Amino acid sequence: MDFIQAAPVLGNQFRDDRVLRSYLDRALPRDVLLAIEGDLDELGAQAATAWSEARARTPAQPVLTQWDAWGARVDRIELTPAWQRGAALATRYGLVAAGHEGRYGIHARCDQFARVYLHHIASEFYTCPLAMSDGAATALKASGATALIDRAVPRLLARDPARLWLSGQWMTETAGGSDVSRTGTLARRDADGAWRLYGRKWFTSAVVGEMALVLARPEGAGDGADALALFLVETRDGHGRWNGIRIDRLKDKLGTRELPTAEIHLEGALATPVGELAHGVRMIAPMLNVTRTWNAVCALATMRRCLALAADYARRRDAFGRALARHPLHRATLAALAAEFEAAFHFVFFAAGLLGRAAQATPEERALLRVLTPLAKLWTGRLAVRIASETCEAFGGAGYIENTGIPQLLRDAHVFPIWEGTTNVLALDVLRALGSDGVDTLARAARVLLDEAGGDRHGIGACFDVARAWHAARRDSRDALEAGARGFASTLARAFAAAVLARHAAWAWRERGERRALAALDAFAGAGLPRLAAAVDADALLPDNCAP
Repeated sequence: MDFIQAAPVLGNQFRDDRVLRSYLDRALPRDVLLAIEGDLDELGAQAATAWSEARARTPAQPVLTQWDAWGARVDRIELTPAWQRGAALATRYGLVAAGHEGRYGIHARCDQFARVYLHHIASEFYTCPLAMSDGAATALKASGATALIDRAVPRLLARDPARLWLSGQWMTETAGGSDVSRTGTLARRDADGAWRLYGRKWFTSAVVGEMALVLARPEGAGDGADALALFLVETRDGHGRWNGIRIDRLKDKLGTRELPTAEIHLEGALATPVGELAHGVRMIAPMLNVTRTWNAVCALATMRRCLALAADYARRRDAFGRALARHPLHRATLAALAAEFEAAFHFVFFAAGLLGRAAQATPEERALLRVLTPLAKLWTGRLAVRIASETCEAFGGAGYIENTGIPQLLRDAHVFPIWEGTTNVLALDVLRALGSDGVDTLARAARVLLDEAGGDRHGIGACFDVARAWHAARRDSRDALEAGARGFASTLARAFAAAVLARHAAWAWRERGERRALAALDAFAGAGLPRLAAAVDADALLPDNCAP
């Protein structure tokens, strides 16, 4: 008979995740861990079941129906089965609510993001609107807009699927994505004094939600980003009809195809200002900090899924007389990827822990979180793509076949470096976040971590010294700073991740006799922490129009 290759099989993704379980063991008080373990175990089991069920069916995508049989405009979006179950699962496991409830105090965000991390792949990117809902709740609470807080926040944080609201974040227009200063959406008061919005939004990833936070320019306001105001738009009126919203089409995307991303026109959408009629970008900034953290956590989830599948397949696939898992080069390849993942995991969850302490944070901690958030998103977004690509290769030809599910992991991973700021945008944001203190805030925090680890065996402090010298040498040349910002940001991310991993690895060995985190640290640091490349003469390589 013809040989049939056994497919990879996933076990319970909570029980099988050494990195997550070890982190929770150290980071959470015992009573908190015992209280949440049941939910995490259920999510881990559901993750495995969802993967196997997805392989047995044809992938579904949302469908937009713009007109009914009699010619009436309806703009109805039919969601995938996973999305239809999304609200029930999100409320059952508190995927948004857990981050805001006071039950576990400063540990709330760690609890929440452990849940998100386990559920992300199975959710088919339902985590995207959940991220924006979390961010919207955070931004509204920071705004002081009492009436809007009272109306929207309890619904965004609901534990009842019938009450749950999803929020969008409508900023991108055809003239610019990250550059919102060119926003053309107009806010105009009608005869009754109500604000209505007019314009086109080019990427709306939660148009099926109940509300959105929207940037618009009040009529008569000046140019630029500071003149923009932030508005809350409820997507439906009291009769369930679209609130001045026309859906032009759903995007045909490389990945995240289950997620209905729309192009829309606002045609007099009733809106409520969130605070003053200016500085909307500043007011929506808390939302971006939260959604960037979600982006990093979901990137981790993709890495973990890739590595779990690749490792299981390596045990099942024979080549040249033995299992792939017994070939030294294949083992070394997967081990190096696993070390990168483990460092990234501890980096992101360190930042998540800081986010959970934001209300009690010191100025130093707030400054640290301001830098770590774009660093985490920048580094993990690109790392997820790299690990997903290596996973396709680890499966050989099967990794190129759509119905194995492996190519989808790569296609979906490409959203992580793009959504909520590309690598370049975030690298420039890191430069802004460092401010006059430069590298020192990060270096001081890393030193505390290394002291807890019992010392610096991997030259992590020296890496910060190199980054500090690089930054100082270019302080007077903005062009030189910006040109090298990618490598500079990656260096800071890797150095800080090594410090966080060193602290955890020392604890794991000291308290649990576990050496694998130490091995991960050795491999990660051994691959090199600095990423400061030599300057490129872009003027010599590219003329003014950037054509090669």
